[in-house]
Amino acid sequence: KNATTYIQGRFRGILGGIMIENFTQQLEIEKKEVELIIKPFFPVKIGYPDTVIEAMIYSLESPGKRLRPIMMRESFRLFGGKGKVVEPFMAAIEMIHSYSLIHDDLPAMDNDDYRRGRKTTHLVYGEDMAILAGDGLLNYAYETAMKSFDMETDKAIVVRALQILGQKAGIYGMVGGQVVDIESEGKVITSEQLIYIYKNKTAALLEAALIIGSILAGATKNEQKIMENIAEKVGLAFQIQDDILDVCGTMEELGKPIGSDDKNHKVTYVTLHGMDCAKNMQEKLINEAVELLDSLVVCNNFLKNLLISLMNRKH
Repeated sequence: KNATTYIQGRFRGILGGIMIENFTQQLEIEKKEVELIIKPFFPVKIGYPDTVIEAMIYSLESPGKRLRPIMMRESFRLFGGKGKVVEPFMAAIEMIHSYSLIHDDLPAMDNDDYRRGRKTTHLVYGEDMAILAGDGLLNYAYETAMKSFDMETDKAIVVRALQILGQKAGIYGMVGGQVVDIESEGKVITSEQLIYIYKNKTAALLEAALIIGSILAGATKNEQKIMENIAEKVGLAFQIQDDILDVCGTMEELGKPIGSDDKNHKVTYVTLHGMDCAKNMQEKLINEAVELLDSLVVCNNFLKNLLISLMNRKH
């Protein structure tokens, strides 16, 4: 079955001893569990830098999807991971994602006033504190991830996971994609350049989530590569859906103003190829990602349904 057909089906699963009737219910439970895991790693407001810490917490506690830590946890589970070694990395990747959103919303970047249904960090705390809050979250993410050294006897896998986190978040990953995105505003760009932006700005952190989960669980290098390929396809589909929602969504659904791509004179997959082509490509990418997931000898139905659900998300 392709992804469109698969997502229409209902399934029953057991999570924490509770029988779940459908994917939406299971996702909500998963999100709550992830919240309980990552919140103890959040910074504590104390001392002279309390303002910037408050701004960091404001961003971390905004009502996001927690998609990246959820995907990391499910990748860890997929390959039979045990223990808590993945938990600091789950918190760390959410911190990196949150820092990127703070900086992305700044007047010098996308100049957005709302994020996840709330005022953006620079509107609440000022542009100076927003910049520092982003800097703080990026640094605190690595401080948090390194707590995994105390939870794992095989230090080499933690080192490898840290390498992936740094690479995918840096100039050859998310930051690199953001650079090209900014430099492309108001310019005619090729489809190849647009895909580069999407693969790095959006897909890179999703790749980090799935690869790090697999590394910490002891997956083979080939399995890690498959997870990276899955995440790349999912990341492209995720960004294409963002493009679609920026045209067809609502402020209430998105939690931020629609039409920001047009406001910033950005080329998107929709403007470059049209709405129908965008929807077809998104479905193709998700189907390919699901096929890759099915090619593994291990199975995680929740992760499969999570990937498919991204094609139909409204925010």
